[in-house]
Amino acid sequence: QVQLVESGGGLVQAGGSLKLSCAASGRTISKYTMAWFRQAPGKEREFVSANSWIAGNKYYADSVKGRFTISRDNAKNTVDLQMNSLKPEDTAVYYCAADGRLATAQTMGVMTLYDYWGQGTQVTVAS
Repeated sequence: QVQLVESGGGLVQAGGSLKLSCAASGRTISKYTMAWFRQAPGKEREFVSANSWIAGNKYYADSVKGRFTISRDNAKNTVDLQMNSLKPEDTAVYYCAADGRLATAQTMGVMTLYDYWGQGTQVTVAS
């Protein structure tokens, strides 16, 4: 079992930055695909970014590409999401997820493939 706890959410002005962190416990994440999803009010949960355990395999939704950066620290068992140039449409609850399989460009955004989920952290971007 892997337990995931997100932190770092909050209220920020448009154009600002936030850094979300996901702390994992129970197992090392060194061989897990780690991902971030988000869910805005009244909308379905959507893929944001993923990082498989192969160095360089990072994926981003088109809506955040160039603004968000995912990174992981296997020694600390954490995965971060640096969010820059935030927009009001980035407002959502952000969830960390883990999957024991190697993500590909075709599977990274498939929520049902992720075995473990955090409780989420709220990000609100004011215009």
